[in-house]
Amino acid sequence: MLDVFIIGVTGGVGDLLAQKLARRGDTVRGLVRRDDQRAELASRGVKARVGDLATMTVEALASMLEGADVVVFSAGSNGGDREVTKAIDGDGVAKAIDAARLAGVERFALVSVLPESWRERDLGDDVEYYFAVKKAADVALSRSGLNWLILRPSLLVDGPGAGAVSLGPAEFHGRIPRDDVAGTLAVLLHEPRIGRQILELNTGTTPIGAAVRASVRRSLSGDPHDPPR
Repeated sequence: MLDVFIIGVTGGVGDLLAQKLARRGDTVRGLVRRDDQRAELASRGVKARVGDLATMTVEALASMLEGADVVVFSAGSNGGDREVTKAIDGDGVAKAIDAARLAGVERFALVSVLPESWRERDLGDDVEYYFAVKKAADVALSRSGLNWLILRPSLLVDGPGAGAVSLGPAEFHGRIPRDDVAGTLAVLLHEPRIGRQILELNTGTTPIGAAVRASVRRSLSGDPHDPPR
């Protein structure tokens, strides 16, 4: 069983991930901004701590992460105000990386974004800035020295998951339910052989467990194009 600390535990993916991990018997902890959120999560077995990621110190966050097996960063601004994007998607990730190091947590999983997302649209400057910040965060984590995992899902939508995905080092951009993103991440966290990898995620026809096992085979064989069996 794992002790998982989720930054973004009240978000669309983070909340679903917490539920799935708790059902597996894992210890789930997280960071929330308000005490009412902490109380609501406690009623579901999630141990939350109250704090503001944008203003808290690295040391304060590290004290919350102590004892965790893995940190999951699933918070995000979704391409809104630039100051919020910088504070959460940029500085927030950097702070969490430093805090994980200080707390001695080796594993760090980041929910990022496919670089092709929304390219069929006429994007404004704030959204372009969002993509640039997300890319910089991916780079920072990949150079952190931690045992990292970057998961880049397609456009997130609500609704029930299909339980089947397309997962690999390069995927087409489409739409995927948050439920399938959380389900895939829950399985990935329980696969210690997957590390220091960027995986992209889209809807597909491969059951989540089989898709993760295929990623393990690619990791062990060194062949990024090894198909699922």
